[in-house]
Amino acid sequence: MQDFPPRTATFFSGQDDAPSPDPDTRTPAAFLRWVLGQQKALIALSSLCYALWFLPMTLGPWIFGRAVDDGIVGGSTAALLAWAALLLGVVVVGAVFGIVSHTLVVRTWLVGLYGALEMVTRKVVQMGHVLPRRSPTGEVLSVASSDSDEFGALTEILARSVGQLVSYLTVAFIVLTMSWQLGLLTLVAAPVLVGAALPLLRPLHRRQQLERSRTSDLTSLATDIVAGLRILRGIGGEQTFGANYDRQSQSAKQAGVAAGIWQAVVEAVGVLLSGVFLVALVWLGTRQVEAGTLTVGQLITFLGYGLFMVGPIRTFFEFAQKGVRSMVSARKAIAIFEQRPPWRGPADPVALDGTAALHDAASGLTVQPGILTVVVSAVPEQSSALADRLGRYLPADTEPVPEDGEDGTRGRAARRARAEKARERARIAALDEERAGRDWGVALGGVDLARADLADVRRQVLVSDTGSQLFAGTLQDAIDPHGRLSREQAEHALRVANAEDVYDALPEGWQGQLDERGRGLSGGQRQRVVLARAIAADPPVLVLVEPTSAVDAHTEARVAERVAETRRGRTTVVTTVSPLWLHHADRVVLLHDGTVVAEGRHADLLEVDDYRRVVARALDEEEAAR
Repeated sequence: MQDFPPRTATFFSGQDDAPSPDPDTRTPAAFLRWVLGQQKALIALSSLCYALWFLPMTLGPWIFGRAVDDGIVGGSTAALLAWAALLLGVVVVGAVFGIVSHTLVVRTWLVGLYGALEMVTRKVVQMGHVLPRRSPTGEVLSVASSDSDEFGALTEILARSVGQLVSYLTVAFIVLTMSWQLGLLTLVAAPVLVGAALPLLRPLHRRQQLERSRTSDLTSLATDIVAGLRILRGIGGEQTFGANYDRQSQSAKQAGVAAGIWQAVVEAVGVLLSGVFLVALVWLGTRQVEAGTLTVGQLITFLGYGLFMVGPIRTFFEFAQKGVRSMVSARKAIAIFEQRPPWRGPADPVALDGTAALHDAASGLTVQPGILTVVVSAVPEQSSALADRLGRYLPADTEPVPEDGEDGTRGRAARRARAEKARERARIAALDEERAGRDWGVALGGVDLARADLADVRRQVLVSDTGSQLFAGTLQDAIDPHGRLSREQAEHALRVANAEDVYDALPEGWQGQLDERGRGLSGGQRQRVVLARAIAADPPVLVLVEPTSAVDAHTEARVAERVAETRRGRTTVVTTVSPLWLHHADRVVLLHDGTVVAEGRHADLLEVDDYRRVVARALDEEEAAR
């Protein structure tokens, strides 16, 4: 039996000893069956406990009716006490199993919720930088938050519905033995009433899809705004992006209101039809008492069952509603979970030598081992693309494809739109696989990176760029995420990055808490903590992309000097135009249109016009700072 906290080994990333099968992503229904099947034993046990919890409501009216007929109408005190004792026992059993069922169903909910959240986490780890190329960040966050809660809610309503179904059939059998007309009415009422409301579920489904899509877009926008808040404040763009967020928020609110109206309509219809059923049941029972075919006790039994049957019918309506919401969430989850990494391990992998030269065929760059090489380019995107190639990362040249648009299309148009988006995601995935499957064009020690295991590439070559993240946790976790460093090594990395002020600013020191993405730090502090983490990893080949772009000149000078000293004898590549780094470089390479056009020492390259123009502004800024 799967218990809490859930443990899943789906989406194998090379770290698990025994990976479990991935979820079924063929259709939303197949995915939901897989989700429910993961804890079928726990759901079955919860359903049984629910059925026992409903025992007083299932047998109570029948026992009460018998007590009236045998004890009150029949004038037998002994019979009355016997039936009363039996009713008390049934109530006690129901109370006990009510507590147990609630405990179990909350457990199934949490297992479903956090199980989906863990699957999202494992998928992100498995896909790495490839996932943002295919799926918007907002959709990934929505699947991890709101959609995972829908999967948990589905397990709860399923267990409750099964328990209610058992009670419903039991009541129908009891009523059939008393009156076949009333029993037949009770038996067919639920499917007829639920079927009558089914036409309302289709517009509800469409509006919930629209709400989900606009909420996902709102989440993406909020994520982008928070990530670039410092930049927005620097350029005075807060009001513009605030207005954009306000418009998107209102759009999401309008979609939510529309979905809420239809959900209210469905619930109102459920209440109305349940009331109609209750009135019909009471009317028929009263007629049969007048005709003498039912006793007073049996009429009381029917009235009790009439009130009880409102519960199962409303539960079945709730199951239909949550089933619709879960289908919407499942479609979104499938768009994330069906993605597959483009990397395929070579049949005969070759071990890499991190102390050898690194050569990039596209640019003509050859990084000599054991020295500090600085790459200068007038176009930062070109040097960033070079860094991606050196680390065997796919280029960021595609836009992610959302699962649904926000135009609220329906019917065939909606299906065509989804099919078109699926084809676009498949095209991007095929392009990624084609790029990852051919020779990479970057060789370390004469061995193309495509001929080595990706894990070996990551061990030998570490790329720390401007998109590197800081996760919530302690400062120690941020510098040493794998827990391999001694205190002296961690302190040395912090000093090399000139990030001692971060340590000093935290009252708990190494155990001080950092917010997600280092939001409590300044831009320069966050950048230096990321640099300290890269230095602490101590890879054979370290590639740094604009590592000090957010710090002042004095701090940058200290960082450049300390990095050059610490990394002496190991291969280091830095992409920047800062003269403070260029002064310490053993070799400087100038890129133009993505290819090497000049190389040498910084002082010598100043005689080259193209090089001088690229670094002139940085030189002027350095002189002004002195």
